[in-house]
Amino acid sequence: MKKILITRKLLRSNEEKASKLWEAKLNLNDELYSQSKLVELSQGCDGILTSLTDKMDEATINKLPESIKILSNFAVGFGNIDLVAAKKRNIAVTNTPDVLTDATAEIGILLILGACRRASEGIQAAKESNWKWSADYLIGKQLTGSRLGILGMGRIGQKIAKIAKSLGMIIHYHNRSKLSSDKEQGATYHDNLKSLMEVSDVLSVCCPASKETINLINKETLEYLPKGAVVTNVARGDIVDDEALLDALDRRKVYAAGLDVYKNEPNLNPGYLKHKSVFILPHLGSATKETRTAMANLAIDNIEEFFKTGSCKNKVN
Repeated sequence: MKKILITRKLLRSNEEKASKLWEAKLNLNDELYSQSKLVELSQGCDGILTSLTDKMDEATINKLPESIKILSNFAVGFGNIDLVAAKKRNIAVTNTPDVLTDATAEIGILLILGACRRASEGIQAAKESNWKWSADYLIGKQLTGSRLGILGMGRIGQKIAKIAKSLGMIIHYHNRSKLSSDKEQGATYHDNLKSLMEVSDVLSVCCPASKETINLINKETLEYLPKGAVVTNVARGDIVDDEALLDALDRRKVYAAGLDVYKNEPNLNPGYLKHKSVFILPHLGSATKETRTAMANLAIDNIEEFFKTGSCKNKVN
């Protein structure tokens, strides 16, 4: 029987499934393991079911025992794992695509609505019972007729586009390549970031995290936006330069921001707390019972497929 380290606590049904398949080393207290403890706990294991909170950099991967053959990441992203280092060690890396598309897209739309319609300010005023209706009270930006720029038109971006279109938004996107017409669904393609941002009343960041996308939304690129644009991020925190976005908010170049992800999670840049127009969530993209269950099951299935066949359809390295 294979021995698998599971680094974070999963839902009960997922842990029961894993325990039937392997000798599963569970994290029942949901402790956030240090890199050294993770290496220690992996001794004698055949694989690790990792989480985005596990920093599997080159140094950590090189310290893993020879018995480790797979890192099955409990996420669609894999920016926490050094793929090159894993490949050099002949360790397969897998992810969980598809199953979190709908849930994450819903949060993407929530960010757009929350930022455009000043939800944070409204919630606070309602809680404090200190608001009084007037014709100009908490006037926000209407989605109908506004232009939504989607940076990264993958599965999540396409689903956000579909919902936003039903709300009357005009869809533009930038991707590595132009999509087929059936996937575009009437959206306008831009072959460069500058062109996309120039027409984005609202920017939705949906692209994967990579070395190329770190701080892609920065001081220079934010200037491409129309004055008073809204910036939202449902992808990864590393894509947005916090200081540049805060500066743009200070100058009112950017009207509002909606963030489900940000650098150094869970430690939010305190500058965001100074802006009432920032709508922030604690990385809730995949946070539904249905989605988290499906993600963990897929991470488990990836390990099973790998050990049965020597490969896996969700292998990313």
